[in-house]
Amino acid sequence: MKKIFDNTQVAFALKSDTELDRAYFLFKMIANQPLVRIGTAVTNFALKANLPVEGLIRATVFDHFCGGVNEDDCLSVVDKMYTKGVSSVLDYSVEGKEEEDQFDAALQMTLKTIEFAKERMAIPFAVFKPTGFGRFELYEKLGEKQILTAAEQVEWDRVVERFDIVCKEAHQKNVALLIDGEESWMQDAADDLVASMMRKYNKEKAIVFNTLQMYRWDRLDYLKKLHEQAKAEGFYIGMKIVRGAYMEKENTRAEEKGYPSPICASKEATDINYDAAVAYMVAHIDTMAIFAGTHNELSTYTLMDLMQKNGMATTDNRIWFGQLYGMSDNISYNLANEGYNVSKYLPFGPVKDVMPYLIRRAEENTSVAGQTSRELSMIKAERNRRKGK
Repeated sequence: MKKIFDNTQVAFALKSDTELDRAYFLFKMIANQPLVRIGTAVTNFALKANLPVEGLIRATVFDHFCGGVNEDDCLSVVDKMYTKGVSSVLDYSVEGKEEEDQFDAALQMTLKTIEFAKERMAIPFAVFKPTGFGRFELYEKLGEKQILTAAEQVEWDRVVERFDIVCKEAHQKNVALLIDGEESWMQDAADDLVASMMRKYNKEKAIVFNTLQMYRWDRLDYLKKLHEQAKAEGFYIGMKIVRGAYMEKENTRAEEKGYPSPICASKEATDINYDAAVAYMVAHIDTMAIFAGTHNELSTYTLMDLMQKNGMATTDNRIWFGQLYGMSDNISYNLANEGYNVSKYLPFGPVKDVMPYLIRRAEENTSVAGQTSRELSMIKAERNRRKGK
């Protein structure tokens, strides 16, 4: 397999010198762990106190990692990326809402993004988070096999209805729908609900996709069990495969509550687990579809290699590669340049509401070994290349 991810000219073709400088400045800041912690605290305080910091956030971290404050804002970014063959997943990244009207608003926004996707080749997927459609505590209670009160049951029925409305719409409009993964202690209820949607709407092909967070050591077994059900009941499996984004939270809770951590013992174990899930899905690709969400170059090469060995075209619609907007452009644009299906997650929403997402991105970049230094070395290499012209 030829190595393609060091080509910075392809990776940053869409970035002006100014945008490249901003990216360099940002990742330099993110590389400094104490600075990220202080910056996070100051930002949260400033937003809560209604200090005028939105402009500053918008001009720096927001514009680097987000497509805009609303879906229309994103379209110029979508169109620009698509000139290089990179598609978009519009991700309404408003988190931590708890009210019924907010869940209904998230439902309407998801329906709107499905409509956007139907109309545009550049947007092949829609996406939502389970807790965008219902309270975290409800999922948690169901996952722990607790009995819901009558009022909670009515509330849960509304969550199920929101899922069904969106999955039905995606099915009717032939738009693939990604459902994000969240914390392990609410995920069982979400998994059951998503599996019921797969049974209903994935009869001809994978429309509804769940998410497997492969830093969890139990996920490969879960996939294999689901596959047995799919074979028995005649439905297709769609899966977004990621490593995971809640590691510190997961380990802390396990320690506090005295149960074994659901997280793999090491980074190496996670990598092995991730690649094993991908290999399993490729081996059963006739009844599955993969959205490989990864910033890991080795895992990306592994999947490319598997496709080649199995005689699959780079354009095979059952396999997509995905990265987050503002990160790993060297993977996204070089993959697209080689003809693979690639989508960037493009978050959007009001600056204030998207801050939890942005803070997680900054923390993730400081905690994932090598992620930020890789970004910095690529940006540096491209700046030097341009200066040498």
